[in-house]
Amino acid sequence: MLIRYKRNYEKIAMGLLSFMPTEKDLKKLQQTIKEYEQNDGWQLYLWKEEDDLIGIIGVTNLNDQMIEVQHLSVNPSHRHQGIGKAMLQEVKRLYADKEVRPNEHISSFFDKCDA
Repeated sequence: MLIRYKRNYEKIAMGLLSFMPTEKDLKKLQQTIKEYEQNDGWQLYLWKEEDDLIGIIGVTNLNDQMIEVQHLSVNPSHRHQGIGKAMLQEVKRLYADKEVRPNEHISSFFDKCDA
């Protein structure tokens, strides 16, 4: 189930985002979280199964017609179970009135999922 990021999930969100190759540096990671917290055009969602938060997906509102998925990560112990694909499908459902496209860092995964 996709849930919206709240500040009390900050450490978990940072941990999940740190699996992204572009988010390895702590200062960069802190800037990214701050951007999601302060910028209305950026939305961060976590994937919850039972009581565990095991995935994260972040989107940017590019304009009235387009959303860009810029972060997508799943806890390594939960990978290869379709969670990334499920998060993409849920984001597409949430933003059904817009085109959802990937950024260059996740485009190959996006294409693989046929999203």
